[in-house]
Amino acid sequence: MRKSKIKIEVTLDEQNIPEDIQWSAEDAGAEQQKTKSISIGIWDEKKRDTLMLDLWTKDMNVDEMKQFHINLLGSSASTLLSATGDEFMSSEISNLCEKLVQYLSEK
Repeated sequence: MRKSKIKIEVTLDEQNIPEDIQWSAEDAGAEQQKTKSISIGIWDEKKRDTLMLDLWTKDMNVDEMKQFHINLLGSSASTLLSATGDEFMSSEISNLCEKLVQYLSEK
């Protein structure tokens, strides 16, 4: 059986707030890369619930955070469609993303 690693390193300040986040992934050919935010969803089969790991650095601004979450939703729509073939749910999530982009552009 083949294994692969995804590595995330977080540097915290004295108040345990992330100052720096770096990640790498063997299979993606991604060497150590810096990012301002990560969001990892883990399915808990026993509880039938999602455990979330959300981290962001203190230099990530509010507009970047909003765009990041719109992008997460859009990516979820694509993943849901390819994994389940459920066009309705994928379309509804995509429509929400479009509404949120419109909302941000009007501000």
